[in-house]
Amino acid sequence: MRFDATGKVSLDHIYTQPDPRAYFSTLRKLDYCIPQLAKPYFAKLIQEYRESQRVPTPHVLDIGCSYGINAALLKCDVTMDELYERYCDGDAGTRTRSALLTRDREFVQARHRFQRTRFTGLDTSQQALSYALSAGFLDGAVHGDLEEHEPTESQREEFAATDLVISTGCLGYVTDRTISRVVRAYGERKPWMAHFVLRMFPFDPIAETLAAAGYETLQVEGLFKQRRFASPEEQSLVLDTLSSVGVDARDLETDGWLYAQLFISRPRGTNGRTVVDLATAE
Repeated sequence: MRFDATGKVSLDHIYTQPDPRAYFSTLRKLDYCIPQLAKPYFAKLIQEYRESQRVPTPHVLDIGCSYGINAALLKCDVTMDELYERYCDGDAGTRTRSALLTRDREFVQARHRFQRTRFTGLDTSQQALSYALSAGFLDGAVHGDLEEHEPTESQREEFAATDLVISTGCLGYVTDRTISRVVRAYGERKPWMAHFVLRMFPFDPIAETLAAAGYETLQVEGLFKQRRFASPEEQSLVLDTLSSVGVDARDLETDGWLYAQLFISRPRGTNGRTVVDLATAE
């Protein structure tokens, strides 16, 4: 196994395949579940935006979207377990990419009919974006690395058209540099945000960037399982990283799971329920 600088096992290869089968077959073994846990929070925030801002079809930007997993869960009201079965069981392993896409397009058409949200994905993997867009999970795609490059004019226009920004695990690898470049694309208008961030990555730099741009941020109470450790070595390395940033891992990561925290950010003075209400309402 290869490990990155944080101690996490490197799974880069599963994000660059022509279809999501390697992604789901690998992550299923690790009980990867953060998108499922994030789903009701994203749905709540989208609904609040729709009602308070009077936007019938909110436009969501998913940073680090890979194969459009968050979009699929929300747009089609599907579960992670259903997606695991879809890409790992039955005849999934013998289907061609074209056959998988045909099946997925039919699935989206059947399940998306009454949903009112548009999803754009931002990712560095052209292969993942291409599949998610062709399948219909995503309605738009931005292929780029905003850690290294300013967005192009067309990318800025895509960002500026979105209402909410979400992510489930990419922040930490994606930093305040990307977030600030996304925010600047909006000009005076600011999107709402909800980010699930692994505990090894301090959110303070991003919160400070957002505060300077006119946001208020709240950490939602509670922690969220992301996935199991891939090996004892990965767990040991991640525990070292957590210790180095002052995070107490007892009875959490020490028990074998990576955990994330949720941060909700909205422009100061936003109409509707407060950030606290959104974070704590059932």
